Amino acid sequence: AAAVADLDMPSGSYCKVWSSTVEVSPLPSEPFLTACLVVLVLASLVAVLAIKALRPHVLRRLLKNAGVVAHKVATTAREIERKTFHLCGLLVPFIYQVLLQRGVSQAFCIRLCWSITVLGCSLDMMRIHVPLVQRNWPMKSLLRDREQGQLCGGSYFSLGCTMAIHFFSPAIAMTAIIFLVLGDMSAALIGRSLGQSVCNVKIGPGGKKSVEGSVAMFMVCIMSGCVIFSQVHLREYAVFVAALVATLTELYEPFGLNDNVSIPVLSGLALTLGFARTYSCEPSHNPLLWYTMKAQMRPSPHGSD
Repeated sequence: AAAVADLDMPSGSYCKVWSSTVEVSPLPSEPFLTACLVVLVLASLVAVLAIKALRPHVLRRLLKNAGVVAHKVATTAREIERKTFHLCGLLVPFIYQVLLQRGVSQAFCIRLCWSITVLGCSLDMMRIHVPLVQRNWPMKSLLRDREQGQLCGGSYFSLGCTMAIHFFSPAIAMTAIIFLVLGDMSAALIGRSLGQSVCNVKIGPGGKKSVEGSVAMFMVCIMSGCVIFSQVHLREYAVFVAALVATLTELYEPFGLNDNVSIPVLSGLALTLGFARTYSCEPSHNPLLWYTMKAQMRPSPHGSD
């Protein structure tokens, strides 16, 4: 007790010592979050246009020069074509943030997402069972062989994003979706191109995954999470746990769920519990209340729900 008194520590709970009220920023500011999403979307757009502008033989040559072994060049080039299209998924958190900033309620955004998801899955079911729709399905060249007779990744992606937006506060839902888009893309591209070239160990179910791909996903998730929550005190704890959860989910696909659903849901849950643990001594900063706090700070909506 004497030692504590000598240090002139403020009275109160232990958490007040390492996290004063002035230091604590319970959630990213709206302008900062919007700026992050704008940068991500613009960078993705540039990447997509640059890759689409490359001729196939030029892309293969670039991959060879980057150190991709000859027998992996063709599969890597095809995977790049598929995953660059997946970058369009970054529009989901961007549009969500824009709608919220314009005063649209979270409840309306949730209903909109469920409507789009139900419509998209219904059309995808028609693709599977109605020959006319199947023959005229747009971008069918991007479908994997196993997706020809089942729901495609886009349907699961829509469901995963909708569940994240439904169950988690906006900042956490957006981050979980970014983990899915950028993290899963990194794991796939690095795994396909450089997998087992540095660490010759097969991991995951059936040994189909690589250490390189998993490390790439973890690093991308933790960096993007730390940037998004850079204004939040002690963000590293929650972001580290969520990045690890997202990586292990992509690696093992627990419960047999498609990772387009499980990654945003489980990483969103990990972020929520991580920040709840960090701010357990500051109940008003609990992430479960983040949306309420944003709603109070945001001007009243003009027009509607």
